[in-house]
Amino acid sequence: MVQKYQSPVRVYKHPFELVMLAYERRFPKCHLIPIFVASDVVSEETSEDGSTHNVERRCALDVDAPRLLKRIAGVDYVYFIQRNTLNRHERTLHIESHNETFSNRVIIHETCCYSVHPENEEWTCFEQTASLDIKSFFGFESTVEKIAMKQYASSINKGKEIIEFYLKELDDEGITHVPPWAPSTPPLTPPASPLSTSPPVPVVTPDIATPLLANAKDCTTQDTAKEVNGSEADGLTESQAEDKLDADYIKRYLGDLTPLQESCLIRLRQWLQEMHKGKIPKDEHILRFLRARDFNMDKAREFLCQSLTWRKQHQVDYLLETWTSPQVLHDYYTGGWHHHDRDGRPMYVLRLGQMDTKGLVRALGEESLLRHVLSINEEGLRRCEENTKVFGRPISCWTCVVDLEGLNMRHLWRPGVKALLRIIEVVEANYPETLGRLLILRAPRVFPVLWTLVSPFIDENTRKKFLIYAGNDYQGPGGMVDYIDKEIIPDFLGGECMCEVPEGGLVPKSMYRTAEELENEDVRLWTETIYQTASIFKGAPHELLIEIIDASSVITWDFDVCKGDVVFNIYHSKRAPQPLRKDPLGGVNAPGGNNVQLIERSWTLGQDYSMVESPLCCKEGESVQGSHITRWPGFYILQWKFHNMAACAATNLPCMDDVLATLQVSSHKCKVMYYTEVLGSEDFRTACCDVRSLGSMTSLESSHSGFSQLSATSSSQSQSISLISR
Repeated sequence: MVQKYQSPVRVYKHPFELVMLAYERRFPKCHLIPIFVASDVVSEETSEDGSTHNVERRCALDVDAPRLLKRIAGVDYVYFIQRNTLNRHERTLHIESHNETFSNRVIIHETCCYSVHPENEEWTCFEQTASLDIKSFFGFESTVEKIAMKQYASSINKGKEIIEFYLKELDDEGITHVPPWAPSTPPLTPPASPLSTSPPVPVVTPDIATPLLANAKDCTTQDTAKEVNGSEADGLTESQAEDKLDADYIKRYLGDLTPLQESCLIRLRQWLQEMHKGKIPKDEHILRFLRARDFNMDKAREFLCQSLTWRKQHQVDYLLETWTSPQVLHDYYTGGWHHHDRDGRPMYVLRLGQMDTKGLVRALGEESLLRHVLSINEEGLRRCEENTKVFGRPISCWTCVVDLEGLNMRHLWRPGVKALLRIIEVVEANYPETLGRLLILRAPRVFPVLWTLVSPFIDENTRKKFLIYAGNDYQGPGGMVDYIDKEIIPDFLGGECMCEVPEGGLVPKSMYRTAEELENEDVRLWTETIYQTASIFKGAPHELLIEIIDASSVITWDFDVCKGDVVFNIYHSKRAPQPLRKDPLGGVNAPGGNNVQLIERSWTLGQDYSMVESPLCCKEGESVQGSHITRWPGFYILQWKFHNMAACAATNLPCMDDVLATLQVSSHKCKVMYYTEVLGSEDFRTACCDVRSLGSMTSLESSHSGFSQLSATSSSQSQSISLISR
């Protein structure tokens, strides 16, 4: 498996020429980089006007690896090639390094770039990427990879220190300005350019697998914290760069991350920018999912994509604006926000022992309770952002205080426990790493029974954050006062602060609703979404029929590929398909999750129906929006089809008789979530004018903007349709 590294942008608040002068002082020998043994210049050339300088070196690195591993490899030093390209006119330095030793067993590649800050010409940016691919290494591939990544991570911060060390040294010598290069000015550096004598980037050695891609170790960072025109790191605005992250921004708003953790965040963020254009979650949100999966990027990506689909399907992003809690929750739900703990985390107090869980479930239903808990979590995220600004440090989670006084066997009512487990499951899947600490106070004897029921559904990392106190143990040393200031301890817990959390009590039976009423309410809440889901199998596409009466109508679509790879097609037919045929398995257990096929087995492409758009191949995780202006009335069929090697070129449909054998194969199952709408031509033009006036034409730009074969005007219009229809 290839290990990759992507740095944020390190912003040096010094001009490019001064940073280059500091960079040159690292060579030919730097006491801060003792692992360099030697470096020989292989080739060197300078342009006639002195604006560009290219140098290639062969460097020897004494890697820090176990003696046994060195003996097995049969080498003492690792050699690598470094190519530097300095462009004084454009004010850039590009560095490329790769290993020469054991290049047939290990492939190491690193690129670095120094450039002028895009928003402040007096600052310099540094970026770095690297990859390590160990194909074979005498059976020690895993060991070599671990050693390499560990040493590489430690070397990154070292590189940053080196540049800052020499910048300070220059300042101590009174050198604070180096004039930029100009065509009429000779090169500022001595004839033997420092680049020609500078040792290369300590590349992660293949054999010893020492990943000190040294030369660029100048740091790990990324380019935009909006620190422009002299503002310091602590004055950063929260707005972030469109494509990149600045190292100071990460530290200020996200916390202290290791170089490899920063890399995971940046790479996952870049992947989302490519696949979810216009819908990128906040950096704090991405980071929570990475932490929940121990920074395993593949697992975090899968976990996050499922959650993003869930949020989109149920419009969770708008929950705080659209959800109104029923009055019974205001009166009998014994929970609420209450100041913050000693770490600045928002604090939520829940008097679970005083809550009539049975009454709330009987009066509201499971889904209403779930919606209420989701609104609490959304409010918690908002409060974390606010506290981050107030306290000037990253606050990404909250503290929950649960008072169990009054808990008894009636709280173990089976439907109530079932609702609790469902809530835990949804929260764990979609709000990972949002709970910083859970204080369970006054736990009664019945608590172990409840804990036995719910603990298996709680993530192990979350369980470690639970602190449980029986009786009044929470009032002494090591109790609640260690985490919450005395002056804000709620009055019902022995403090002096008035807490507005409702006292609860029994929900009047007159407010109970029948099972049928609750079921209808749950169904309403579950289906209260404009999106539908569909399953696609190998040999069984999902098709949607749209009848068009007036030509020049506009069919719009917005769909996410939740699982697998699919091909999206649009067909036109003058005659209506026969009654719908659903998949033999009866569909998935979710609203709108059926597989429907419309195109007749006997139909011939080009005679009975025609393709009106080129096939669009969509990968798992992609979000696609677009539109099609109809040329003829009749029946249009939107088709999502299982993708295979020939899918984009194939147009013949398989027989239904061949489908049954493959339906049960999970690897041959795809899933999409989609929304479509038809607009009249007048409505379409009006909607486009409205969106243009709002300046939001590109807010939902399709990740496949080249899909439509319409004119440039129609294509630009199609980018805005899904926004209007939503």
